Amino acid sequence: MGKMGGKKHLTRYVAPRFWPIAVKERHWAVKPSPGPHPINRCFPLLVVVRDMLKYAKTAQEARKIIAEGKVKVDGRVRRNYKFPIGLMDVVEIVETGECFRVLPYPTRFMILHPIPREESSFKLCRIEKKTMVKGGNIQLNLHDSRNIIVELEDPFNPVEDVYKSFDVVKIAVPNQEILDHLRLEKGNIAIVIGGRNVGRVGRIVEVKQVFKRASSIVSLVDKDENVFHTSLNYIFVIGRDKPAISLPEGAWK
Repeated sequence: MGKMGGKKHLTRYVAPRFWPIAVKERHWAVKPSPGPHPINRCFPLLVVVRDMLKYAKTAQEARKIIAEGKVKVDGRVRRNYKFPIGLMDVVEIVETGECFRVLPYPTRFMILHPIPREESSFKLCRIEKKTMVKGGNIQLNLHDSRNIIVELEDPFNPVEDVYKSFDVVKIAVPNQEILDHLRLEKGNIAIVIGGRNVGRVGRIVEVKQVFKRASSIVSLVDKDENVFHTSLNYIFVIGRDKPAISLPEGAWK
């Protein structure tokens, strides 16, 4: 990304291009604090409140709104205006009851998509990897830095361990209870989270492994029956027969 202006500072010139801020309007931008999403895949909460939702005209006004606890992220009040907001996060405005989910979107990379209030009680998280922890239990490491422990009755016969990397779990927020498990398999619906096909939605028709699994090529068919291909790293499963979350109009049939 080039020189950003120091560990605690970020110039607008090198800020991620998908942030909806005017590059020449000011010199400095808000640098997200370390958290669940990397800087090149998130928005700072202040940018969400001021520039995306337009609840404030200035950074000072946005900081006041956030400090007063009027914004929730994944069911928890966040008072840090630098808190990073990223893929699949649920943003709720307490006073208005409005809810939004961060989704990948063509050309704009990521957007805030309005969702019904009943959808704000859960989010989808991709399993990046699994590790074994003390007691022989399994820990799922998710894309938003969450860790969920799957307890096994018998580590030598782990019938509870049905999860694989790149699968997706539907979890309740904020308590992280697993509600559903969406496998990375043929026939399921996925959204592309990176690359030139970012934001496209399709049904998985093939997963072709060339070398390592992470470098596999996934073939999908979209709502118009057009076949397209992308890397497995960019695949995020969102449903079986139909998407488990609301999508922008026209993204899926």
